[in-house]
Amino acid sequence: MKIALVGYGKMGHMIETCAKAMGHEVVATIDVVSKDASNLVAAGDYAAVAEAVKNSGADGVIEFSHPTAVLGNLNALIPLGLPVVCGTTGWAKSEAEIEKLCASSNGTCMRSSNFSIGVNMFYKIVEEAAKIMSEYSEYDVAVWEAHHNQKADSPSGTALEVARRVMNGNKSKTEMVFDAFHEKPKANELHVSSTRVGSVPGTHTVFFDSPADSIELTHRARSREGFARGSVVALEKLAAKIAAGSLSKGKLYGMSDLF
Repeated sequence: MKIALVGYGKMGHMIETCAKAMGHEVVATIDVVSKDASNLVAAGDYAAVAEAVKNSGADGVIEFSHPTAVLGNLNALIPLGLPVVCGTTGWAKSEAEIEKLCASSNGTCMRSSNFSIGVNMFYKIVEEAAKIMSEYSEYDVAVWEAHHNQKADSPSGTALEVARRVMNGNKSKTEMVFDAFHEKPKANELHVSSTRVGSVPGTHTVFFDSPADSIELTHRARSREGFARGSVVALEKLAAKIAAGSLSKGKLYGMSDLF
């Protein structure tokens, strides 16, 4: 495939390396800061982003930019009609808006808080574990995540999805709490805590704790490569499924639609 990368920071560079190693051609790299990008655009100039992608002859787009830019990028990219894979987090509250845009423009977008194959398997394990453990009221549950100190959002999109999976499995947890507690937690509250430190690529842990013992489920990324490779695999699968007719244009998809 010919791939355009929107966002050419550390993740963008890693995605380019993975895409080339997997036999794809990166025909455009677009960024507002990285001087080695093939297209350096002004912050907020989303028309220039769309024009750069259009002129590149790309077959698909991978967007890994910044929470402040992602909605502008998606609004510019989706109407182009190319499959768009988005890995930028921090816009969950605007998903309905992007769904409407996909439908109205017959565009296609695939979003995930984490494209790592291992993380997506972790989601399934966590949900099943939460379901099993919910039968034993002595076990409480919490979620913790750690990332590098350059990450712009907190909690991570992956942590939010892990928390959603916990709540899917354990119906007694109905509310996520991200702040510090200043009083005893309520039984329905799920604490989702975050740490930002150093160069941690990403660690997510689910705790099941009782007076007698504790169980911990952890996914620990060794590098960004798993996220980068997964995003390329997602674009491959999205394009192939649209071509085969098993997925249709005009929709916003998630990783569960591909795996």
